[in-house]
Amino acid sequence: MPEPQPYAPDPTKGVLIVDWPLFGELARALAVRVAREWMPDLVVGVATAGVVPGAAVAAILDRPFHSILISRRYSAEQVRETPAVFGAAPAEVRGKRVLVVDETCDSGQTLRLAVGAVVNAGAREVRSAVSFRTGNHAPDYHALATQAMIVLPWDREILIDGELRPNPKYEGLLQQPVV
Repeated sequence: MPEPQPYAPDPTKGVLIVDWPLFGELARALAVRVAREWMPDLVVGVATAGVVPGAAVAAILDRPFHSILISRRYSAEQVRETPAVFGAAPAEVRGKRVLVVDETCDSGQTLRLAVGAVVNAGAREVRSAVSFRTGNHAPDYHALATQAMIVLPWDREILIDGELRPNPKYEGLLQQPVV
């Protein structure tokens, strides 16, 4: 497996380091925002980063959860310019109102692919939601709009030689290891 390359965030936009309590509040806010206007029959999280918030939103809404894998990195030596869909949308979406959840949305390419796959699988109605809207694409719902680079709590540390250590791709961005 190739070594992850350190991220080089735009210094004018900053870095938002998300801890677990903030993630929980954002998931709760996103679920409430959706439920005030519309209630899905089920939630589909975009793997990989959208699975965690998708599962949290589904749990808060008391709806079934499924996932779909769409990635620029999966099965690739280098990051792809555009994302690709790996596998089919869950069959359970047929005839249902579906909320597609991802962690961030910048250009909207990944979210549009996910929504398209779910529509093509026969969903009756599809809406999109993200924890962080970071670019120009506007999902149906978002918890927070920011242009900062996002460091997620489940991505800050990874197992290296059997120990949790700061993720090398964030080298220089994290002041101290998470305790």
